[in-house]
Amino acid sequence: MHLFFLQIIIDSSKLKDSLARAGIIPPPGKQNLWDILERGGPLMIPLAILLVIAIFVFIERVMAVNKASRTDENFMNIIRDHIVNNNVMAARSLAKNTNNSIARMIDKGIQRIGKPIDAIEKSMENVGRLELYKMEKNVSILSVIGYIAPLFGFLGTIIGMFQLFYNIASTGEYSISNIAGGIYVKMISSAGGLIIGIIAYIMYRYLNSQIDKTTNKMEVASAEFIDILQEPTR
Repeated sequence: MHLFFLQIIIDSSKLKDSLARAGIIPPPGKQNLWDILERGGPLMIPLAILLVIAIFVFIERVMAVNKASRTDENFMNIIRDHIVNNNVMAARSLAKNTNNSIARMIDKGIQRIGKPIDAIEKSMENVGRLELYKMEKNVSILSVIGYIAPLFGFLGTIIGMFQLFYNIASTGEYSISNIAGGIYVKMISSAGGLIIGIIAYIMYRYLNSQIDKTTNKMEVASAEFIDILQEPTR
């Protein structure tokens, strides 16, 4: 058994040396990430573009969602005090000068004070939907990248394998080192596509979770505002 594993190690070492001599993989100690990516083929370029787009969209959306969800814990308490004290103008000024989704929704509700509760709720729901649309803008791009990046990677591998076997068929020359080296090189694009797809999907799920949290905060604030309107004024 020991001899069997020793023979495997020796054969693997010989194969690696053969690939290095053929230029298929860099010699030991000289291989880095850039060398590996370069050998993935031309489809590594669109994969790199997809990764850059995903990172840009993620950072921009994280900043936008955080800005929309940033609220003061005492915001609704101050709104309640103003409305209960019949100081609607002060409540309107506070909501108008607060830059987040909840404040814009509450501001619309304050503008509709005096109308039926159903009309106020409807106006606030419309603003809530608009704020949700703003937060979800371009988030679907991450979902698309998470789906197509692995496909690009697989396409690169298929094209590379086609070229490998075409060369073998046309020249009639083949060896274990050539076949293994070709597979090694062409699998890089598949691995790259899968990694980018996983990263984009994680970004997409994270943003969705943050948007859901903000939506819940808006629903709670809306219900609280309607309760405030039904409280007696002082």
